Amino acid sequence: MQNQSTTRRSFLATAGASSLFLPNLLLGKKGSEEQIIVGTGEYQFEAVHDWAKLPEKYTWQTTHNLAVDQAGFVYVIHEGRKQLTDHPSIFVFDPDGRFVRAFGTQFQGGGHGIEVRKEGNEEFLYVCAYQNIKAFAKLTLTGEVVWEKYAPMESGVYKAGEDKKESVRFTGKGRPRWGRDAFLPTNFAFLKDGGFLLSDGYGSFWIHRYDKDGNWLSKFGGPGKGEGTFQTPHGIWVDHRNGKETVVICDRARHTVQFLDLEGAHLHTLEGFGLPANADTWNDLLMIPELHARISLLDKSNQVVARLGDDVENVVTKKNVSRGNSKTWKAGKFVHPHDACFSPQGDIFVAEWVQTGRISKLKRIS
Repeated sequence: MQNQSTTRRSFLATAGASSLFLPNLLLGKKGSEEQIIVGTGEYQFEAVHDWAKLPEKYTWQTTHNLAVDQAGFVYVIHEGRKQLTDHPSIFVFDPDGRFVRAFGTQFQGGGHGIEVRKEGNEEFLYVCAYQNIKAFAKLTLTGEVVWEKYAPMESGVYKAGEDKKESVRFTGKGRPRWGRDAFLPTNFAFLKDGGFLLSDGYGSFWIHRYDKDGNWLSKFGGPGKGEGTFQTPHGIWVDHRNGKETVVICDRARHTVQFLDLEGAHLHTLEGFGLPANADTWNDLLMIPELHARISLLDKSNQVVARLGDDVENVVTKKNVSRGNSKTWKAGKFVHPHDACFSPQGDIFVAEWVQTGRISKLKRIS
């Protein structure tokens, strides 16, 4: 458990993970309902697709990330439609998947990263946006803004104007400017000292470190092909499984997961992933959702012990599954997992990068 802060992906008492196995799909009966079971052995889950139900007045526009608070409420951020002023980018659901509230109109057209963090006796949302909205913010769980910030110009990597209103709140008809001197943040990771890391995964490829009040301190990484540099550092996490603060970077375009210390010094790299998008931990497990149609679970030694919902052959190789056509999606299989997080009980929530949006729950059985 973190000393001064606890993230929405809670660190609980450690428990060993073992047994390498191949993914499996079972169909069973529970009363009159058919169950979809993914995984085998001690890594079995009941898959419930389209778990989060929106009211009729709302629709998804590419679900991106999600987070869980201590009470089990799930916060989902989708890209949002900037032209619909009454269509917020953040939707909240109770532990049974029922819609609770919506907010975050300021992120419409760019909603991307979201995390829940406990600070003292209160929980907060950390949200970042890209595309039409180049900003990151701290909110209450009901959407009140604590602060909102833009490109850290003091880092020396951004083009003049990246922190100005015309680029932060893009209002033109064209595509906002991208590039290694542009600010397009993707997600957060939290530190024991109360500070946090922010990954500029679509922009500069630098990892920025901030203090507990949101003041910029330093940076590491940046674009490159060597160890400790990145090509789309899309997902970020701080791993405590070995008793240290180890930074996990999902270097998406290189299909690798890098491990670094807090100063950015490279420790080691894991290969064998398909566009790894984000990371999370629970007990001794590290979870990596991959846009290439699966979720990988790794044990404390970072050996793969499960690959859930694997449909790489159909989605990537044969390309007979489309992110824009839900009729091609298969039960118990994933299309493009963009984020996944554990609940405190070890269940898994999955947000997929599909046009009509999809939020699935994997309820832990074993």
